[in-house]
Amino acid sequence: MIEFPYQVTRLSNGVRIASVEMPHMRSASIGVWAGVGGRHERAEESGVSHFLEHLLFKGTKRRNARQISTAVEGIGGYLNAFTTEDHTCYYAKAGAQHFGRLCDVLGDMYLHSTFLPAEIEREREVIREEILMYRDQPAQHAQELLTSTLWPGHPLGRPLTGTVETVSHLNRTKLRAFQKTHYCGANTVITVAGRIAHADAVAGISPWASLLPRGKRPRHLRPPRLPRRPRVSLHTHETEQTHLAMGFHAWGRQDDRRFALKMLSVILGENMSSRLFQKLRERHGFCYSVASGMLALADTGALHISAGLDPSRLEAAIRMILGEFEALAKHGPNRSELRMARDYTIGQTLMGLESTTSQIMWMGESLLGYGVVLSPSEIERRILAITPACVKKVAGEVTKRGHLGVAIVGPVKDSKIIERWL
Repeated sequence: MIEFPYQVTRLSNGVRIASVEMPHMRSASIGVWAGVGGRHERAEESGVSHFLEHLLFKGTKRRNARQISTAVEGIGGYLNAFTTEDHTCYYAKAGAQHFGRLCDVLGDMYLHSTFLPAEIEREREVIREEILMYRDQPAQHAQELLTSTLWPGHPLGRPLTGTVETVSHLNRTKLRAFQKTHYCGANTVITVAGRIAHADAVAGISPWASLLPRGKRPRHLRPPRLPRRPRVSLHTHETEQTHLAMGFHAWGRQDDRRFALKMLSVILGENMSSRLFQKLRERHGFCYSVASGMLALADTGALHISAGLDPSRLEAAIRMILGEFEALAKHGPNRSELRMARDYTIGQTLMGLESTTSQIMWMGESLLGYGVVLSPSEIERRILAITPACVKKVAGEVTKRGHLGVAIVGPVKDSKIIERWL
């Protein structure tokens, strides 16, 4: 895999600026990351990280909401943001000649947002509609039910948007206090990729990034003790399909088993060649879509499967999914299957890193998660070292039935019927 020339500079207040120069590109991307997300929130402030993400687009001392968007879109660029369990990211992309404009807009948002009361109230209603929109999407609702099933009573089990109730109680004082605490130098990473030299990136960013107080990185609650039996959450809803989400507790990003777990996920359901796609869709016609994925956080993680099914096929689908897990735990994958999974993962990573936006994501997630920018070639080496025995071992460890969570949204009346299948 290509080795990219990543460079990192740390400012005196703790802000880390990482960049990779891509002289063949005509664009530049920049990401401003706060190392705070849903898992750092108290129950009564659930959704505050996401609320802040919205509000930073609503006006600063120099720009109103429309001026923020037109400042970037008016030069052919784009501006966006997202919130996860452990970080919040604001990012933009435009022609490399406009890098100074991107720095100015993102820095203005990050440091000088005004949180006008009228904007807070307007955005509160927008977020309320977002929450209700997700609730009306059965597949999304099933995913939120799964997280609450895997991590009950814990911040990781709460929706990142918060609830209508918690969002209604977040006032300007609480929002400003959360931002002041967590949007600080020690908790901020800024990433740049494209036709920009590292010295120019630092020169464009440091004048405003150095204004942040040092502060400190937040602490989070440890994950709860793993359950001793499968847990099932059911939301009965008269839909045409039954939406299934299944998950097994797994390991955090510091655990070396995550590489074999990734191979397990790819083999199970990350592409059209995967076992579950071939079996549930191609062979039996049970569903249009079935997919697997993995979540790796600092100290915990999950392997998850999702599918939309005819209600009459739910029992058979669950048995097929669990059967593939059991087969991999008993026999492991064959060498050809594993080779394709390794090549697929390496190829997807390499193609992704051709994009300036993917590069800023790689650097930001690496620095916040590991404290260094991961080397793609080292990741490739670790993936190529995975053997069928490695995948077999993690399949056996991750599929202990006590670590299983199941969430179902659809016309199913009784969760005890489901529990008897597990």
